[in-house]
Amino acid sequence: MRLDAGAHALYLICKRGANDPETEAIVMNFPERFSNLPPYAFPRLRALLDHHTPGGDVVHMTIGEPKHTFPAWVTDVIAENAAGFNNYPPNEGSEELRGAMSDWIARRYGVKMDADRQVMALNGTREGLYNAAMALCPETKNGARPAVLIPNPFYQVYMVATISVGAEPVFVPATAETGHLPDYASLPTEVLDRTAVAYICSPANPQGAVATREYWADLIRLAEKHDFRIFADECYSEIYRDAAPVGALTVAQELGADPERVVLFNSLSKRSNLPGLRAGLIAGGPECIARLKQLRAYSGAPMPGPLQAAAARVWADEAHVEENRALYQEKYQIADQVFDGLDGYMSPEAGFFLWLPVKDGGEAAALKLWQETGVRVLPGAYLAQGAPGQNPGEGYIRVALVAPAEATQTALTTLRSCLY
Repeated sequence: MRLDAGAHALYLICKRGANDPETEAIVMNFPERFSNLPPYAFPRLRALLDHHTPGGDVVHMTIGEPKHTFPAWVTDVIAENAAGFNNYPPNEGSEELRGAMSDWIARRYGVKMDADRQVMALNGTREGLYNAAMALCPETKNGARPAVLIPNPFYQVYMVATISVGAEPVFVPATAETGHLPDYASLPTEVLDRTAVAYICSPANPQGAVATREYWADLIRLAEKHDFRIFADECYSEIYRDAAPVGALTVAQELGADPERVVLFNSLSKRSNLPGLRAGLIAGGPECIARLKQLRAYSGAPMPGPLQAAAARVWADEAHVEENRALYQEKYQIADQVFDGLDGYMSPEAGFFLWLPVKDGGEAAALKLWQETGVRVLPGAYLAQGAPGQNPGEGYIRVALVAPAEATQTALTTLRSCLY
């Protein structure tokens, strides 16, 4: 019997062992670029908790997966357009969907974007946050390896996108001392001069901090001075207390910045409680979007047509967004009441996470909470980079306020009683 190459490799490993020179050559025939990545946050959490028995009824407060009801008519729109499953969908989004997204940007940010040249649909915003680096980060910057600036803590795709394009990830603390947003201007000139991209999340995940108009203006001026792009991840922009967070595109327009300077990312996942629809958007300068369209033509996975039709309707409707926001505002009040007087408690400005300080570290707190109560939260260190003692997330836990109000109040009360 003749073995194919893969089976032959497995045979040699089993017969000779992984340390045999010939076997080692086979084993080493894998890329090294991701070899030093830490385990992803949620497998890491399962490894920490799952071999312990929960101390009560399990309450999930880890993942940012909205549980409020999405608009009931969404499924009707999908059914009405079901024939579209028989066709390949347009990569960049249908004309109807791109128009709806462009109209939403105009209403929300006061910025008119050309639906044909400046807006593109995404199969989930994570895809766009990754592919934007692939399409827009140059191989070198001023003759050196490019740097990509990343807030720390951060959404993990920022780091993986950076590594994928061979750039250097530069993690910049986003702590209480900096208002929980990164101070990119504090970096050495040498780093800024080779910076190609700066990721920024506002409202911030996990801290809930909001970039002010002044913050955006300073960052845009810094980007203009050192010639880098800003990837503005604003996926939590529609969940807030009182005033809508100002957007990067708004400030860029006010400053008369280069239209290619800021790339916006947003989504229906949080705004409309539709994480499973995988409906995101990216908007930016015509050259940026043209390059993203070119990449996506080869490697992208477009949204199915019926889902594009539903997304277009959802972007056009604000009534359900206002109802959703009110539910989160109620839970902000619950959290403020439960943690009233707690030293270090920071009431979130926006988004739906609590970033709670814990004395003995996030892992110890998460494990204690799980074993004694069954409430499941995420250690903050899993969302940040840094050695022990230098990881800006290790003294925190992230708590998602996605459950209904009554369940949220019970869980938060239990959490405070257990940990404080």
